[in-house]
Amino acid sequence: MNMLYGIGFVAACIIALLLTPLVKRFAFWVGAVDAPNHRKVHSRIMPRLGGLAIFLGFVGAYFIVAPALDTQKSDVAIGLLVGGAIIVLVGALDDRFDLSPKIKLLGQILAACVVVYSGVVIDLVNVPFGDMTISLTWLAVPLTILWIVGVTNAINLIDGLDGLSAGVSGIATATIMVLALMMNNVIVVMLCMILLGSIIGFLFFNFHPAKIFMGDSGALFLGFSLATLSILGFKQATVVSLLIPILILGVPLSDTFFAIMRRWVNKTPISAADKSHLHHCLLQLGLSHRQTVLVIYGIALIFGLCSVLFAQIQDTLWAMVILIAVLLFVLVVGAEFIGIISKSKKPVLQFLQKLAKFAQVNSRVSNK
Repeated sequence: MNMLYGIGFVAACIIALLLTPLVKRFAFWVGAVDAPNHRKVHSRIMPRLGGLAIFLGFVGAYFIVAPALDTQKSDVAIGLLVGGAIIVLVGALDDRFDLSPKIKLLGQILAACVVVYSGVVIDLVNVPFGDMTISLTWLAVPLTILWIVGVTNAINLIDGLDGLSAGVSGIATATIMVLALMMNNVIVVMLCMILLGSIIGFLFFNFHPAKIFMGDSGALFLGFSLATLSILGFKQATVVSLLIPILILGVPLSDTFFAIMRRWVNKTPISAADKSHLHHCLLQLGLSHRQTVLVIYGIALIFGLCSVLFAQIQDTLWAMVILIAVLLFVLVVGAEFIGIISKSKKPVLQFLQKLAKFAQVNSRVSNK
């Protein structure tokens, strides 16, 4: 099986690597290009549709290894492929024609329904800090669709710098793969290996300075795949908490959450675009394009390591509480430091500054 994993990874990487230059030419030919504007950081016209290379690498490699896989276990993979094809089609059309948000959302819901029909459903929720399991009954299907659509759009939101979405998605995919290996979930490991190979093959052309963007076709497909794999990887593991897939996708989900909070604080529409996402804030601090991407890779890696650690310490209540408390504290302090919610309202940092001043005063008094 290890050899099969390697074959799937290498095949996906090579297919994506070979197809990306062809997709680049195709994007220019059909006019699927991204022009610079006040919200973009690139300064020249760039081809989009890179997601086609990622998707075709994924599909091609899957059919290379599919004959060796258990047919019954492969049914959900077919659901991922069909749903992924819908997502890529919607994203590709948006890359070329700028579809309305309603049409894009409809396509995402349709793709999510295909996955649900194939049997990928969040039917049980394991409550953190205990062994209690809640059956979702009639809520299972709408919650699954909401999760898939939410994660799909979260990955799309962070697609603002060369190699950013691809790299963060690759780290999340690798994390899911490690956890699936720990649970001996063969089909999830295989799908993660193939997806990771496709991402790396494409990233060769997408890392700064990028020669092609993945576009909505790529960002939506990666988000859709990660959402599906996170459900598929953990739905039957009674020891796995709901918090683990949230930790794995910590970067895009937290950036989406902070975007919602920022727009609520500033009293602007939630759908309004801005230049205050995580990568924008890091650039404004003076980091270069490449440094910003690498810093966010590091943050994604920390989230991934924490999710693996969390899976190991679930039976130890105090350890879980400490880990979550530390993560939340660092997340909030970091968010306020870079100004991702508000440039002026920083209550936690202001409280810590007052606390530090108070400690200094007490120290001087005691020294006297």
